[in-house]
Amino acid sequence: MPEPLLEVRGLAMHYPLRGGLGRRLRGRAAEVLRAVDGVDLEIVKGETLGLVGESGCGKSTLGRCIVGLEEPTAGEIRYAGELLSAQREKATRRRIQMVFQDPYSSLNPRMTVRQTLAELLRAHEMVPKKQIDARCEELLELVGLPARALDAHPRQFSGGQRQRVSIARALALEPELLVADEPVSALDVSVQATVLNLLDELREKLGLTVLLIAHNMAVVRHVCDRVAAMYLGRIVETTETQELFTNPRHPYTQGLLAAVPRLVPGRSSEAVAVAGDPPSPIDLPTGCRFHPRCPIAQEPLCSERDPVLESGPDRPGHLAACHFAWGEPVPAHVPEIIQEAT
Repeated sequence: MPEPLLEVRGLAMHYPLRGGLGRRLRGRAAEVLRAVDGVDLEIVKGETLGLVGESGCGKSTLGRCIVGLEEPTAGEIRYAGELLSAQREKATRRRIQMVFQDPYSSLNPRMTVRQTLAELLRAHEMVPKKQIDARCEELLELVGLPARALDAHPRQFSGGQRQRVSIARALALEPELLVADEPVSALDVSVQATVLNLLDELREKLGLTVLLIAHNMAVVRHVCDRVAAMYLGRIVETTETQELFTNPRHPYTQGLLAAVPRLVPGRSSEAVAVAGDPPSPIDLPTGCRFHPRCPIAQEPLCSERDPVLESGPDRPGHLAACHFAWGEPVPAHVPEIIQEAT
């Protein structure tokens, strides 16, 4: 595997809780909410890595830490071999940009597109002042919007068009790594594919590296080279996209795949991803964090020993954090419905 462009090691983002919920859960002062709790992750230059998992697993928080919007509690983030500090220089911040989930709330409703883009270009001195308008037009052309859209406000666009404006804003600083946080989940199904195709085209055209955060497995299969599954603040499985869909080794990943909508005669079009609700990130289970919901958990092993994220004996690029990940060639507990979904 080539040297990673982005390398995350032992990253943690803990939020201290004061009163209220924490006291009710434990009967005493709360400790912390562990949104991200020991993540190891690598992204190679030029690839698209999909980060998937249920809502609340820590995906967006991890993305915000990588961009620099959150200061991690512990761990380190390296970019092109350089350790990124909490206080990043302007040039370093430009190299990693983010596209947010809701394009309407992430854009200033009082500013036109021209004002939004021009403000960034001036603040970061990306082009001479005389070339700002021309550069704004180029950015809109990149995302498939006409030049006349420069003088419109966010409320005048559709959801898909607003997301294109958000992408143009991220590209204004000429980043090398783009963190796309659920970029299509707030859009109609009819326009999701066009935005995903746009991101894929921009990656090829501009040589971007992309971290695509999503909960929709069908989305990551469409555009991602590799996929990492996240559960309760940790990565539980990561490998190439095709390998993940045809040979998932972690029960959690298998559950996510089982929930992919499909048209199969005699079966429901949508299944429950995983039985039960995720435990609270304030009061994490001992041992394997997934064991209270796992269909193959065995006592006392799973409730006492925390599994390591490690590769299989003949699959160096396929990592899974499960005590039974590398048993039979095809785990007996893989539901038949997963095979249909793939």
